[in-house]
Amino acid sequence: MRQPVIQFKDFTFQYYSQAEPTLHNINLTIHSGEKILIVGPSGSGKSTLGHCLNGLIPFSYKGEIQGSLLIHDSETKTQTLFDLSKQIGTVLQDSDGQFVGLTVGEDIAFALENDNVPLPAMKDRVKKIAQLVSMDELLGSNPFELSGGQKQRVSLAGVLVDDVDILLFDEPLANLDPATGKTAIELIDDIHDEGKTVVIIEHRLEDVLHRNIDRIIVMNEGRILMDDTPNNVLSSNILLEQGIREPLYITACKYAGIKITPDMNPEHISTFNIDAVANQLQSWFKTHNRTLPTPKEKSLLEINHLSFSYDGSRKILEDINLIINEGEMISIVGKNGAGKSTLSKLIVGFEKEDKGSILLEGQDLVNYTIKERAEHVGIVLQNPNQMISKNLIYDEIALGLRIRNINEEEIEKRVLDVMKICGLLPFKSWPISALSYGQKKRVTIACILVLNPKILILDEPTAGQDYHHYSEIMEFLESLNKNGQTIILITHDMHLMLEYTPRAIVLANGKKLADTKAYEVLCDPVLIQEANLKETSLFELAQKAHISDPLKFVECFIIQERRERNHES
Repeated sequence: MRQPVIQFKDFTFQYYSQAEPTLHNINLTIHSGEKILIVGPSGSGKSTLGHCLNGLIPFSYKGEIQGSLLIHDSETKTQTLFDLSKQIGTVLQDSDGQFVGLTVGEDIAFALENDNVPLPAMKDRVKKIAQLVSMDELLGSNPFELSGGQKQRVSLAGVLVDDVDILLFDEPLANLDPATGKTAIELIDDIHDEGKTVVIIEHRLEDVLHRNIDRIIVMNEGRILMDDTPNNVLSSNILLEQGIREPLYITACKYAGIKITPDMNPEHISTFNIDAVANQLQSWFKTHNRTLPTPKEKSLLEINHLSFSYDGSRKILEDINLIINEGEMISIVGKNGAGKSTLSKLIVGFEKEDKGSILLEGQDLVNYTIKERAEHVGIVLQNPNQMISKNLIYDEIALGLRIRNINEEEIEKRVLDVMKICGLLPFKSWPISALSYGQKKRVTIACILVLNPKILILDEPTAGQDYHHYSEIMEFLESLNKNGQTIILITHDMHLMLEYTPRAIVLANGKKLADTKAYEVLCDPVLIQEANLKETSLFELAQKAHISDPLKFVECFIIQERRERNHES
């Protein structure tokens, strides 16, 4: 019988800076060798729960604790941060914030150095752990120059090297492309099979369920609302009620009027009893067979034969040709390191192309300064910490307007409007240092939205966002787009690409692989393989339900999603 390793008993926590508790009367037991997924909207308390486990509460974040939290039968209140670090290892959402070494090898060895492990034993241990996470060939590399997936592997290795019993993953998929995210989940599963207890906090529910999970904990407003098996959680309506995105194949079935029950094994598309619902899906497809409208084309941004290299030898982008039309909302997708972010930096002038040209409304931007380009093109970077320069949220959002000498009355109106849209109005007077990574992301989006640029580029706009704030931001961007705003989204979120962008550009290894309808990208096995993407579960659902045209089924689902979003009958 599995032994309890984590026990919350009537546990309540209140930050000293808050008027109300963040966690209320938590009762939760996690047993040795279990793999637990914790989900909930932003502000639900799931990250605070994680901070209680790894010792950031009460050692870094101060507050009042009531009740009991036992780890391996020892009360955490009586332990030091060092004691807890030897029992629970944490892999953070923001890998950059976890690195301490100048090389991958140094970073992995950090905990061993603190423990005064002899050098020969240290080198042997680092090599074995690096092999376990497939990073043994990059031990001499700078961790900050790695791809998102590689950074996650280094972070995991740095935790595993200490041989802890419990692993806590805080948003491990936030910055990973779909295939790398899939690999990360498989890696976590392999580590779990070694006998580790695993706790995962993550918004991307369907991606985590790529491998078996013992229980899903659903939280909101600091309380546990449900603690059950994936089959039981997915068969209830609790995810929708709490603003958490369900797996797409579950949503598609509900559109077809299908009631999901635990005996259908809905926890994964491969286990789901699709034969039992095939007739209803076929019937829905016949009555909802529509086609997406074809957008008008009027060139706004034209990229011709663009090539670029950081070091003069290895090409990051090679012979890219691309036209962005006025009023489009378009996705640029591909694996980590494909050149997506580099392309955006070239457009806004952060980097200068080696060959080729970038034209805006027919004007070559080659001689435009960054400031001049900023009058036409705004960019929101993937890492919010790279964009923030002020202490207070309001001042950060107002900064661009103040530089442009807008009067304060107009600034206040525009800043408050954008803060409301981005879910930041309750934090108007807060310091940015008090925000979570996802909240900082919303601040940086607000900073650019307030300037009303002709072209808006967003690098991973929804990374780390719960479904509610994801929808709020995307619906705002969609409303801007309907009013003529041209938007380029660089994203790993395939649902975002499917639901909001009719067209997608696919990059891999610096080359353009495809420029096509977004839903076609995730139904093309060859393209998926080349670009490190992941086939949408909608396509697999349609195939297994013997739908006559699976590609068309995916298109019909997208149309239905948009109708539901716009409350159309």
